[in-house]
Amino acid sequence: MLQLLLELAPCLLCGMALGRVWPQLPQRLAPHLLRWGVPISLVGLLLKGGVHSGNLQAALFSLGLTGGGLLITQRACSQRLLPRRSLQLGAVVGNTTYFGLPVALALLPPEALSFSITYDLVGTLVTWSLGPLLLTGERARPLQLLQQLLRTPVVQALLVALPLLLSPWRTPIATALWWPARLVLWLMLLLVGMRLGLLVGQRIEAKGLRPALLIKLLGLPLFTLVVTQSLGWAPLLRDALVLQAAAPTAMSVLLLAEASPQKSRESLPAAQLVLWSTLFSLISVPLWAWLLAQATVAM
Repeated sequence: MLQLLLELAPCLLCGMALGRVWPQLPQRLAPHLLRWGVPISLVGLLLKGGVHSGNLQAALFSLGLTGGGLLITQRACSQRLLPRRSLQLGAVVGNTTYFGLPVALALLPPEALSFSITYDLVGTLVTWSLGPLLLTGERARPLQLLQQLLRTPVVQALLVALPLLLSPWRTPIATALWWPARLVLWLMLLLVGMRLGLLVGQRIEAKGLRPALLIKLLGLPLFTLVVTQSLGWAPLLRDALVLQAAAPTAMSVLLLAEASPQKSRESLPAAQLVLWSTLFSLISVPLWAWLLAQATVAM
């Protein structure tokens, strides 16, 4: 757990300080990091971790958890608990790229990275498919949806990594990209901290915030742990899925809320959920990691 805190806390805290001093820095850094850094980093991680038999299980579970969770939030009882659409989306969609992957890298062996990235890939597809529909009530056009997905770093990295995984140059390329990939992950955490620094000090709209935090940080990882344990999945796959499910609310929820016609209604709850879920996850994720370690010892 100390390694995890050393991996996350310095970058997040430094980023929050930089975001307060230079509020325009995230806007300048983010496009270059998303366009070049994140795909290169994910390619390196995919090549390092490889593809395993559990990837299909990770993909199906991520699809069921994210898609099923979003459908459940549309029920009347869920909407009374989570009155804002951004809270309904944010209670289910996790920040797996910017936060979850550094967590996996700090706590899990390289073989588990492909499970974490698979979870992230499927979650990204579901988020960009159902997220705009949930926030705006409008169905995205197929061509528009395809363009959005092709612009996401995970899809771009997957398109590059798949042929390289089958090539004889996989090992030397993975070795060459390993430390650049780590550097990009640290920069990603720094960027998250910068964005959080800009959110600190905003007024708090508490209605629905606490249930969303409990669902995201406790409910989803607990459900994931119970299901994976019941199915008897391998500890490495179980740990990767639980830690990804425990990731805080995704930045994409805030971006979708700010881009929706309901911006004035949805952006503040989304911003507060992203901020507080990220801060609380610095405590909850190490606790989940400790619980997983105890479960492995008891097996």
